[in-house]
Amino acid sequence: MVAAHSASANGQTGRPEISGQAEGHASQSHPSHLAAVRILGVRVDALTYDDLLAHIGEFIAAGTPHQIATVNPEFVMEARRNSKFAAVLAGADLCIPDGVGLLWAARRLGRSLPQRVTGSDGVPLIARAAAAQGWRLYLLGAAPGVAERTAEILVERFPGLRVVGTYAGSPADADAPDIIRRVRQAQPDILFVAYGAPRQDLWIARYHDALGVPVMMGVGGSFDFIAGVQRRAPRWAQRLNLEWLYRLITQPWRWRRQLDLPRFAWAVWRGTRSGTGD
Repeated sequence: MVAAHSASANGQTGRPEISGQAEGHASQSHPSHLAAVRILGVRVDALTYDDLLAHIGEFIAAGTPHQIATVNPEFVMEARRNSKFAAVLAGADLCIPDGVGLLWAARRLGRSLPQRVTGSDGVPLIARAAAAQGWRLYLLGAAPGVAERTAEILVERFPGLRVVGTYAGSPADADAPDIIRRVRQAQPDILFVAYGAPRQDLWIARYHDALGVPVMMGVGGSFDFIAGVQRRAPRWAQRLNLEWLYRLITQPWRWRRQLDLPRFAWAVWRGTRSGTGD
């Protein structure tokens, strides 16, 4: 059963890599053996879902705080505009390839990313592994009640799963002391943060040490999908890599954010054609 529910406070060969500079603290535990591709200055780790679960197990065993970022083309373009976000991605322990555009960009670079590893699919897979391994989860963010409903669904789907806390809260600095207290008291192994990018990733990096959770991962709208608040693209659209089009049709207010997709494609194409990088 769900152990705790807290009330919401508020709502390397081939073509040259396309590179850029991003200052930030270096990752303390990014696996040195893990291949990566740099796309428009952002490191993207070449891993599969199985690799992700294996690294999560290693991070939990180490017991020290680790940050996982779910990188997609919008992340890459935001990092080009936002030096603080670029530094966070540079310092993350894992940057997983959540976006088919990254696989395309890697191929343009003469490299490869083996699989798209999404937060939306990753959360249930991690929950299933957590039920088997005894890992403790904390669900933070989304609208009031959504994290609680997500926890109920995951616990029902994966018997033995321990969700030790849920809380909506907010990424506001004023709320941080209370959230940190709640999380530290619950002592999770994994903290999922659903505040949307880049806020969730900046928030995790800012309070990384104070939270002290072995695995902290921004998961965007994953709770909304699991709880049924928003519908994810049909499987056929996912297979055809058309989730972006489905989101644009069903959430037209996202159109400004979607402009980053052609900008991303143009920047990658221009860089690989010229061979000069950014």
